[in-house]
Amino acid sequence: QVQLVESGGGLVQPGGFLTLSCAASGFTFTSYYIHWHRQAPGKERELVARISPTGALSTYADSVRGRFVISRDNEKNTVYLQMNALKPEDTAVYYCLVVITYEYWGQGTQVTVSS
Repeated sequence: QVQLVESGGGLVQPGGFLTLSCAASGFTFTSYYIHWHRQAPGKERELVARISPTGALSTYADSVRGRFVISRDNEKNTVYLQMNALKPEDTAVYYCLVVITYEYWGQGTQVTVSS
């Protein structure tokens, strides 16, 4: 079955960096966009970034453009989110998503940006 497993979250100081990973299985990884979303306490889940099947195309939310980089390794069935210059407002649970007729979400990984 389709499975997405996020990892790499943690506590980081403002201005710091983290790299999240999303390991995928159970579907033809090279055929689908993969998305990163996040949900902060009391807020709706929002799109952070997404990447095309080949990795040639990527889009970002305005709030992270220029600070975050999404990439994928199609040999490892893994998508990454490199997060730089982190701000307290980046604190959220980060989820990866693939849409294959239905939406499949990972369990999420917590990112906390605080001094």
